[in-house]
Formats: sequence, C-alpha cells, structure tokens
Amino acid sequence: MKKRKWPEAWHEVSPGCVVFAPANAREYHTGSWKAQRPIWDDSKCIQCGVCYIFCPEGCITQNEDKTFRADLDYCKGCGICAHECWPGAITMIEEG
Repeated sequence: MKKRKWPEAWHEVSPGCVVFAPANAREYHTGSWKAQRPIWDDSKCIQCGVCYIFCPEGCITQNEDKTFRADLDYCKGCGICAHECWPGAITMIEEG
C-alpha cells in the first residue's frame, strides 16, 4: 500500500473533513500541543481503573505490573484523569 503524504499546514488540508484512509488515528500524535501532563504516584494508586474509564482520548493503559499510564503521544493534558482519581494518585504538571 502506498503511504500517503499527510497535510502539514492548514492550507493543505482538504475541505469537508475527508477521511483518506480508515483507522488512521494512531498515525496522528495529537498530544504534542498539551500544556500539562499526568504523573502517577504509584504509592497512592489503588489500581481501580477510574482514570482509564474517564479518559476521553482512551490513551490510558494498564501495564503488566497493574499500574496505569497515559500514552503521552495522544494525551491532550485535559486533567480529567487527575480530577476523577479520588485517591489523588494523579497530578498534572506543566509540560516542559
């Protein structure tokens, strides 16, 4: 399959929200513009998965050691995971 060159500037984007290829969302690393990122304190995490459930981007996954982490390539830094984490295991820090 021929790899398509994706638009790099706003004026190269086709009008009408045309999808050129199905199931291509993983190709777009949309987390690059976030202002904050989540940090987990594993000593406070009770592994309830609330952060996983509430993440609107679906970028939080559970590792083999049962801890949760966000894929920062896709995390928008919205802070919903930190807000919903009732044990307070997630804090948002400035991206830098």
